[in-house]
Amino acid sequence: MIFKILHVILLASVKYFFTLPYAMIVGLNYQQALISVLIGGIGGFLFFYYLSASIIKFLEYAKPKICLLIPQFLELKFHVFFQRMTVKKPVRIFSKKSRFLVKVKTTYGFWGIIIATPFLLTIPVGAFLASRYYAKRPQTVPFMIISIISWAGLLSGIVHIFPKIFF
Repeated sequence: MIFKILHVILLASVKYFFTLPYAMIVGLNYQQALISVLIGGIGGFLFFYYLSASIIKFLEYAKPKICLLIPQFLELKFHVFFQRMTVKKPVRIFSKKSRFLVKVKTTYGFWGIIIATPFLLTIPVGAFLASRYYAKRPQTVPFMIISIISWAGLLSGIVHIFPKIFF
Protein backbone atom coordinates (compact mmCIF):
# COMPACT_ATOMS: atom_id res chain seq x y z
CA MET A 1 0.00 0.00 0.00
CA ILE A 2 2.91 2.34 0.77
CA PHE A 3 4.30 1.81 -2.73
CA LYS A 4 0.94 2.70 -4.28
CA ILE A 5 0.80 5.91 -2.25
CA LEU A 6 4.39 6.83 -3.16
CA HIS A 7 3.67 6.08 -6.80
CA VAL A 8 0.62 8.35 -6.75
CA ILE A 9 2.61 11.11 -5.03
CA LEU A 10 5.37 10.93 -7.65
CA LEU A 11 2.86 10.85 -10.50
CA ALA A 12 0.95 13.83 -9.07
CA SER A 13 4.15 15.83 -8.83
CA VAL A 14 4.55 15.60 -12.60
CA LYS A 15 1.14 15.10 -14.21
CA TYR A 16 -1.51 16.27 -11.80
CA PHE A 17 -4.80 16.15 -13.66
CA PHE A 18 -5.07 12.39 -14.27
CA THR A 19 -3.68 11.27 -10.94
CA LEU A 20 -6.82 11.30 -8.79
CA PRO A 21 -8.81 8.94 -11.02
CA TYR A 22 -5.68 6.82 -11.42
CA ALA A 23 -5.25 6.61 -7.64
CA MET A 24 -8.83 5.44 -7.27
CA ILE A 25 -8.36 2.83 -10.01
CA VAL A 26 -5.14 1.54 -8.41
CA GLY A 27 -7.07 0.76 -5.26
CA LEU A 28 -6.53 3.62 -2.84
CA ASN A 29 -9.54 4.74 -0.88
CA TYR A 30 -10.84 8.27 -1.38
CA GLN A 31 -8.99 9.91 1.55
CA GLN A 32 -5.66 8.25 0.71
CA ALA A 33 -6.00 9.20 -2.94
CA LEU A 34 -6.89 12.82 -2.24
CA ILE A 35 -4.13 13.32 0.33
CA SER A 36 -1.55 11.63 -1.91
CA VAL A 37 -2.55 13.76 -4.89
CA LEU A 38 -2.41 16.97 -2.85
CA ILE A 39 0.96 16.12 -1.32
CA GLY A 40 2.33 15.18 -4.74
CA GLY A 41 0.97 18.26 -6.51
CA ILE A 42 2.04 20.80 -3.91
CA GLY A 43 5.36 19.09 -3.22
CA GLY A 44 6.10 18.74 -6.92
CA PHE A 45 5.30 22.39 -7.57
CA LEU A 46 7.52 23.57 -4.71
CA PHE A 47 10.35 21.26 -5.80
CA PHE A 48 10.26 22.31 -9.46
CA TYR A 49 9.65 26.00 -8.66
CA TYR A 50 12.70 26.34 -6.44
CA LEU A 51 14.80 24.01 -8.59
CA SER A 52 14.09 26.02 -11.73
CA ALA A 53 14.75 29.28 -9.87
CA SER A 54 18.16 28.04 -8.76
CA ILE A 55 18.96 26.71 -12.25
CA ILE A 56 18.02 30.07 -13.80
CA LYS A 57 20.20 31.94 -11.29
CA PHE A 58 23.09 29.54 -11.85
CA LEU A 59 22.92 29.94 -15.64
CA GLU A 60 22.82 33.73 -15.35
CA TYR A 61 25.86 33.57 -13.08
CA ALA A 62 27.79 30.95 -15.05
CA LYS A 63 27.20 32.22 -18.59
CA PRO A 64 29.96 34.89 -18.52
CA LYS A 65 32.34 32.47 -16.83
CA ILE A 66 31.67 29.77 -19.42
CA CYS A 67 32.25 32.27 -22.21
CA LEU A 68 35.64 33.08 -20.70
CA LEU A 69 36.61 29.40 -20.80
CA ILE A 70 36.15 29.13 -24.58
CA PRO A 71 39.60 29.03 -26.23
CA GLN A 72 40.57 31.97 -28.43
CA PHE A 73 40.60 30.02 -31.71
CA LEU A 74 37.10 28.67 -31.04
CA GLU A 75 35.84 32.09 -30.05
CA LEU A 76 36.82 33.47 -33.47
CA LYS A 77 35.06 30.58 -35.21
CA PHE A 78 31.93 31.10 -33.10
CA HIS A 79 32.04 34.82 -33.86
CA VAL A 80 32.20 34.15 -37.61
CA PHE A 81 29.47 31.53 -37.33
CA PHE A 82 27.17 33.88 -35.45
CA GLN A 83 27.82 36.68 -37.93
CA ARG A 84 26.68 34.37 -40.72
CA MET A 85 23.64 33.46 -38.66
CA THR A 86 22.68 37.11 -38.16
CA VAL A 87 22.89 37.85 -41.87
CA LYS A 88 20.35 35.13 -42.60
CA LYS A 89 17.61 35.07 -40.08
CA PRO A 90 16.86 31.48 -39.21
CA VAL A 91 13.29 30.38 -39.58
CA ARG A 92 11.82 29.70 -36.19
CA ILE A 93 9.95 26.48 -35.89
CA PHE A 94 7.15 26.57 -33.40
CA SER A 95 5.42 23.50 -32.12
CA LYS A 96 1.83 23.44 -30.94
CA LYS A 97 3.03 23.28 -27.35
CA SER A 98 5.36 26.30 -27.65
CA ARG A 99 2.62 28.31 -29.35
CA PHE A 100 0.24 27.34 -26.56
CA LEU A 101 2.74 28.39 -23.85
CA VAL A 102 3.35 31.76 -25.53
CA LYS A 103 -0.39 32.29 -25.92
CA VAL A 104 -1.03 31.48 -22.26
CA LYS A 105 1.67 33.89 -21.09
CA THR A 106 0.79 36.78 -23.40
CA THR A 107 -2.99 36.44 -23.35
CA TYR A 108 -3.70 35.29 -19.83
CA GLY A 109 -0.47 36.16 -18.02
CA PHE A 110 -0.07 35.39 -14.36
CA TRP A 111 -3.59 34.07 -13.81
CA GLY A 112 -3.44 31.92 -16.92
CA ILE A 113 -0.34 30.15 -15.67
CA ILE A 114 -1.79 29.77 -12.17
CA ILE A 115 -5.08 28.30 -13.38
CA ALA A 116 -3.75 26.24 -16.32
CA THR A 117 -0.82 24.58 -14.56
CA PRO A 118 -2.62 21.70 -12.83
CA PHE A 119 -5.17 21.25 -15.63
CA LEU A 120 -3.52 21.87 -19.01
CA LEU A 121 0.16 22.32 -18.31
CA THR A 122 2.20 19.91 -16.28
CA ILE A 123 3.41 20.84 -12.81
CA PRO A 124 7.11 21.17 -13.88
CA VAL A 125 6.26 23.39 -16.87
CA GLY A 126 3.96 25.61 -14.81
CA ALA A 127 6.53 25.85 -12.02
CA PHE A 128 9.24 26.84 -14.51
CA LEU A 129 7.04 29.49 -16.14
CA ALA A 130 5.99 30.89 -12.77
CA SER A 131 9.60 30.95 -11.60
CA ARG A 132 10.87 32.46 -14.83
CA TYR A 133 8.32 35.22 -15.31
CA TYR A 134 6.66 35.83 -11.95
CA ALA A 135 9.25 34.98 -9.28
CA LYS A 136 9.28 38.52 -7.92
CA ARG A 137 5.59 38.41 -7.05
CA PRO A 138 5.26 37.29 -3.43
CA GLN A 139 1.84 35.74 -4.04
CA THR A 140 2.94 33.33 -6.80
CA VAL A 141 3.50 30.31 -4.55
CA PRO A 142 0.35 30.72 -2.40
CA PHE A 143 -1.86 31.25 -5.44
CA MET A 144 -0.42 28.18 -7.15
CA ILE A 145 -1.02 26.08 -4.04
CA ILE A 146 -4.61 27.37 -3.90
CA SER A 147 -5.01 26.47 -7.57
CA ILE A 148 -3.71 22.94 -6.98
CA ILE A 149 -6.09 22.47 -4.04
CA SER A 150 -9.00 23.90 -6.04
CA TRP A 151 -8.38 21.57 -8.96
CA ALA A 152 -8.21 18.63 -6.53
CA GLY A 153 -11.59 19.66 -5.15
CA LEU A 154 -13.07 19.98 -8.63
CA LEU A 155 -11.65 16.64 -9.74
CA SER A 156 -12.87 14.87 -6.61
CA GLY A 157 -16.32 16.33 -7.20
CA ILE A 158 -16.27 15.03 -10.77
CA VAL A 159 -15.17 11.60 -9.55
CA HIS A 160 -18.05 11.54 -7.04
CA ILE A 161 -20.67 12.77 -9.50
CA PHE A 162 -19.61 10.47 -12.36
CA PRO A 163 -18.09 7.40 -10.71
CA LYS A 164 -18.94 5.04 -13.59
CA ILE A 165 -16.73 7.00 -15.97
CA PHE A 166 -13.61 6.27 -13.91
CA PHE A 167 -14.39 2.80 -12.58
